[in-house]
Amino acid sequence: MRKLISAIDYNGTSSSFPPSSSISISISIPPSTSLSPTPSPSPLASNYDDFTEHPIFYFPTIPVVDSAFDLATLTLIAGLILLSLLSSSLIFHLRLKSRQSYHLQNFNSLWSVRLLLVSFVSLWAFNEILRLPFFRRRYLYPFIPSLTLNQQANLCKVHVVMSLGVWEPGFLVTLLFLVNISIKNGSKSHAWSIAFVFLMCLPVLLLQTFFVFLSPMEAQLPMIMHRSSIVTKDDYGNKSVMCTFPMFSCTVFAAFGIAYSLGFMLSCWKVMAFVINKGIRVRINVLAFTVMTALPLQILSLGMSTLFSPESSAYGFIMLVMFVCVGMCCTAGEFILVIKPTTEALAAGGECCRWTPGERSQREGYREGDVVDHFS
Repeated sequence: MRKLISAIDYNGTSSSFPPSSSISISISIPPSTSLSPTPSPSPLASNYDDFTEHPIFYFPTIPVVDSAFDLATLTLIAGLILLSLLSSSLIFHLRLKSRQSYHLQNFNSLWSVRLLLVSFVSLWAFNEILRLPFFRRRYLYPFIPSLTLNQQANLCKVHVVMSLGVWEPGFLVTLLFLVNISIKNGSKSHAWSIAFVFLMCLPVLLLQTFFVFLSPMEAQLPMIMHRSSIVTKDDYGNKSVMCTFPMFSCTVFAAFGIAYSLGFMLSCWKVMAFVINKGIRVRINVLAFTVMTALPLQILSLGMSTLFSPESSAYGFIMLVMFVCVGMCCTAGEFILVIKPTTEALAAGGECCRWTPGERSQREGYREGDVVDHFS
């Protein structure tokens, strides 16, 4: 009986319970799991805080709609990069083949300019990844946690200048150069061709740099005119920077787009005047329609994006439309001016250029054959 009473006292039960009750408890339930009408909290449990009130590990919440727009853009970027890799591999493959076959040398005369076109597309796609809020929050800021808000804002300025001042204008100028060179007699050197492209992009680059980094009359003008970034907070109070496009940059690119559209239409009309082959005419028409449709839509999307906050769903949808427009131009340019001509040249084995340049100039339709060298 004394052992049973001591067991009851050890388990913290009341000494006023009847002996029979204490005996049944001590026999049916082990001391480590004994029940008590009013159990006291465990001393170990009191040493820990409530995890629901003080979370230790958390992730910044991202709106589902914004993440959907970002994931859709990432998917399109991945497709564009894969297309650029395919174009680059075909260019280098034809380059190696042309060293062994004289008939392929005329088809490969502008391999450096075509590679420059593909490079502009790839760099623009990678630059757009840095703009996405999903990528910046999930990968960029955790990877470089030492970035201050001012440094993040400067990255947004660099993104705007490189996107609207270098990569996309460079792609469009290279596209126009390939269309124009198809109706020119003779071939230009690779260094001159690349220098011409960068020289044509220089005015746009200088204007974008001036308006984005110097921000003239910043205090007198509305914020949307010069704002290239905005500071946001998540649910836990963490601040981050989201990139936007200032109205000044959109205006400069719109002026460039208007001048470019006029020059591109004129070049396409000149090419159509020399081409008789129906297949090549269809390709030129598709290229012209794609560029003349997508470029104005992109400019319109850029202008509308300045009216919305980067945190809104409307801004994410507008940016997705903008990316689709540029992606259409890049896809059409790479397919019509790089992939299709290169694959046909490899398949034909240079049959279209089996005459020497002197002999072919005496044949009827010389100019059409010169166009074929660049479009098919």
